[in-house]
Amino acid sequence: MNILFSIWSFFATYILQKAPYMVGFLTLLGYCLMGKKWYDTLAGTLKAIIGMLILNAGSGGLTSNFRPILVGLKERFGLTAAVIDPYYGQNAVQAGVEETFGKGFSMAMQLLLIAFIVNILLVRFNKITKCRTLFTTGHVQVQQAATAYWLIMFALPGLLNNNAALLVVMAVILGAYWAVGSNLTVKPMQELSEGAGFAIAHQQMFGIRLGYWAAGKFFGEKNGKKVKKVGEMEMPGFFSIFNENMVCTAILMTAFFGVIMAIIGKDFFVASGSTKETENFVFYCFNTSLNFAVYLAILQLGVRTFVTELTASFQGIADKLLPASIPGVDCAVCFGFGDSNAVTFGFLAGLVGQIVAILILIVIGSPTLIICGFVPVFFDNATIGLVANEKGGIKACLVIPFISGLIQVFGAALISGWVGLANYGGYLGMFDWDTVWPIMTVIMKYLGYVGVAIVVIGLLAIPQIEYRMDPEGYFLITEDYDAYVEHMEKKNAGK
Repeated sequence: MNILFSIWSFFATYILQKAPYMVGFLTLLGYCLMGKKWYDTLAGTLKAIIGMLILNAGSGGLTSNFRPILVGLKERFGLTAAVIDPYYGQNAVQAGVEETFGKGFSMAMQLLLIAFIVNILLVRFNKITKCRTLFTTGHVQVQQAATAYWLIMFALPGLLNNNAALLVVMAVILGAYWAVGSNLTVKPMQELSEGAGFAIAHQQMFGIRLGYWAAGKFFGEKNGKKVKKVGEMEMPGFFSIFNENMVCTAILMTAFFGVIMAIIGKDFFVASGSTKETENFVFYCFNTSLNFAVYLAILQLGVRTFVTELTASFQGIADKLLPASIPGVDCAVCFGFGDSNAVTFGFLAGLVGQIVAILILIVIGSPTLIICGFVPVFFDNATIGLVANEKGGIKACLVIPFISGLIQVFGAALISGWVGLANYGGYLGMFDWDTVWPIMTVIMKYLGYVGVAIVVIGLLAIPQIEYRMDPEGYFLITEDYDAYVEHMEKKNAGK
């Protein structure tokens, strides 16, 4: 028994909670189920792990590059506020959960495991549930389990004396959110990637589908007139350099963050150890800004390295264990598809939205102030902007992420102040956790266990509604994308 526990403990610690090795494990399992030769299986598994590690290096570099600027803004302007960032949010839960609720943080990891099992079961029985996606991003699961742990205990304090009931309620809600949320991104991602075979399992899944819908509804093709996308912009003269992704990112980041770092001042960056007194500050600002382009390029390389292996091997899992399903992966995966400049435009539009919202909070004297974090402002809005551009062109790519930025700040201010997480300096702060989860928290807080039933039934009803909108194409989009395209052409021709 001790041996089995040790094996499970190792798996939970080093596989389930570490996205590169979780993806590697799924790749290994898929190729084994497909009967691949051992050396092909080993090569594919290593490529998947290394690709995810490269992606993490890019993501981590982007985050670490931005955080000194974030801290500088906070100290320079004397703001005491919650940082909307998944890592700050996780730290806030760890810092305050025992003091606030008298519970240990370790239960959040138990919640993760049981919720993941719920996700697997919902996908396994997808002919009934209509859920087609397995949430595979372990680091995101840890962050979400932490915040869900806090929100549900806040909403249902009556469960605090019953750990088993608490875990079951939490796991059903979180597992259903993982299955349903990632399932909502199947259509946008399959269309964006032309059938690459993945969905998004991250923090803005409802936001992606909402952005996809809004872009088509308000900015999409009308009367046969095509929309102009970011990549189709006619930029006269030197503006044509923005057609090159690396150059576009480098210029925009230098112009934007260079000004911010200049306002913060050299003294702060010297005191924080980010630079030296003897180093030229202008060069430091320029180099820091260029690193955003470097890390974005690294991130895109990681995507190209692992996504082919994962989606190919997942076919073995789908055929043998989870039929008609695809993996839900990190949102950064989609940056390798569509118009790469839409990533930058979406990010900047969302950032402007966040800054406008923060200024409004300051002007109205909000009791909870928000400091924007790089992960929500970049990964949420860049992803939403990419999808919006594909469906509604450059106008959608700018307007929808801008609105998303407003929602992120206002939603985070309301929920983090209400539930008490702002007192510990952070909140997860990404789109779904500023919209969907606050709504669910309110329902459970004021309706109790009836509210729990409403939340669970409401979540599970979403894929049922989506299925009934297109029963023939619903599973076809994951099983045979080319056939799905033909199906949609016939369907649209018949309108």
